[in-house]
Amino acid sequence: MALDHYVSQVHLRNFYSPATNRLNALRKSDLKRFPPRSEDVCRIEEGSTNAYLLHDRAIEDFLKCVEPQYNAALAKIREDRLDEQCVLTIAGFAAYISSCAPAAMRVHSAPLKAALEADAEILDRRGVFDKAPESLGGKSLTELLADGSVHFKVDGKYPQSLGIRSIIQRVSIFGNSPWEILHNRESGAPFFTSDYPVPIEQRSDGVTNRIVPLAPDLAVRIIPDARLSRAQPDLSFAKFRHRGRDLKRAEIADVNRLIVQCAEDLVFYRDELDWIEPFVAKYRRFRIEGVTDRLPYGTGFAIIARQRIVERRAA
Repeated sequence: MALDHYVSQVHLRNFYSPATNRLNALRKSDLKRFPPRSEDVCRIEEGSTNAYLLHDRAIEDFLKCVEPQYNAALAKIREDRLDEQCVLTIAGFAAYISSCAPAAMRVHSAPLKAALEADAEILDRRGVFDKAPESLGGKSLTELLADGSVHFKVDGKYPQSLGIRSIIQRVSIFGNSPWEILHNRESGAPFFTSDYPVPIEQRSDGVTNRIVPLAPDLAVRIIPDARLSRAQPDLSFAKFRHRGRDLKRAEIADVNRLIVQCAEDLVFYRDELDWIEPFVAKYRRFRIEGVTDRLPYGTGFAIIARQRIVERRAA
């Protein structure tokens, strides 16, 4: 049985501590620290196997074009000589995580669940379903959904299959959108990474950026061009453009805040520094959620889905 990593080991090794040749890890759930190796974390048995696909291990063929090129891509970015393979590697890394990681499967289940609920209510209006038995109060399906007596559970492997089917389109969108190369030259405040290293950044104009930490000194801000969602995939990345930025310490803190907030549970970092545990503790209650709005449209509903960083109540 395959033990598949949903965050590549080559990525995680870039965050190894020189002192221990291991990662430093901190769990958001209980603030416990531990020093794992890259092969010990971010892995699931048969995580890349998806029975909803004709070729259930298809994503592994895609990863062969991405993961072996990761360190070479970082070298090209540092030297400001990005080429087609470099863009494919980083865009592919981000596309894979945002399609196939456990956090992605959870987040992308929300719009599917909302669509099922909307369809159930439409069918209920048409009299397709009988009333519930008296033991459930004789309620309609719509009423049972509203009070939580009935709910839908989406198999996370289904949204993963949709992400795998559309991964080339996602790579094209990421790779043809503007990038900011974020350089971190503050030795006392290196970038973190996590078990979901593609945090979102909500802008005032409504655009949702992706921040991708690549190494303790390097990250990429991808500013997705929404118009590309209707275009044919272009892996020559003809529209790609980028600029470099040296971040100030406050900007580095903003990036690390997003990394912590959007991590599913594990935050990884290179150096054991006194400020890290209080920093993670401050933002540990947040995570990415799939948020949906349902609007009346004709005889049914329009489902508007988006991702947001949401604070969760303490247990």
